[in-house]
Amino acid sequence: MKSLGLGELPPLLRAIHDPPRRLYLRGVANPDLLQRPAVAVVGARACSRYGAQVARMLGRELAAAGVVVVSGMARGVDGEAHRGALETDGHTLAVLGCGIDRDYPAAHAALARAIGERSLVVSEYEPGIAPAPFRFPARNRIIAGLSLATIVVEARERSGALITADFALEEGREVFAVPGEITSALSAGTNALLRLGATPLTAVDDVLETLGIERRPPPAVTHPLLELLPATADELARTTGLAPGEIAATLAELEVNGLAVEGDGTYRALA
Repeated sequence: MKSLGLGELPPLLRAIHDPPRRLYLRGVANPDLLQRPAVAVVGARACSRYGAQVARMLGRELAAAGVVVVSGMARGVDGEAHRGALETDGHTLAVLGCGIDRDYPAAHAALARAIGERSLVVSEYEPGIAPAPFRFPARNRIIAGLSLATIVVEARERSGALITADFALEEGREVFAVPGEITSALSAGTNALLRLGATPLTAVDDVLETLGIERRPPPAVTHPLLELLPATADELARTTGLAPGEIAATLAELEVNGLAVEGDGTYRALA
């Protein structure tokens, strides 16, 4: 475990209205990781399947472009954004609302280990500090403070993700919102942000272009299965005669490399 004093914090975080006096770090990455261009991806804990899919896609594509993905390691959108980033060779930062020695929620202990093996878990709270409701809004200012921009994927009218967006706006940072169905409570917060002037996000390029970051060339990965999409895994197995395990492994590889996406059991080519 390492820690940084106020004077050692990255400039973006040090510049916020109420920077942490100390930031504790857990993981293998050099603290210089905190200096790299970063974008926060936040949203509902009880997100929809669509929200989870979008968060994972954004995490993966931002990390593949060299952007550090910042989130709070909560269930739902946060966890999916971290997982998407880990599917590439990029980096992600998990900001805790408890002591740096704790994995919260406990269900994300394996995710925390995976993040630590590649990147960093950070907290302003020293070891032994228990999670408490008032600590999470405070945590959100650090998520926003580390990031050049904040993306809200899904959020109800009263949501911690909106607190993060408010912190970002107060610091003059970019805020993006993923448009959602007007009949869904999970879209009430994001659609409200759009009414207030947040930038609609329809693709990761919306963020990259705003920040002046060029997308890296896609990996040179292809497979004959792409020509058979859209299709379900069962349909592909019947069509090709390949074993279900081989089909599943290939589809997972295509998803990781951004060449295919799954929705409601059907895989579609993105290339």
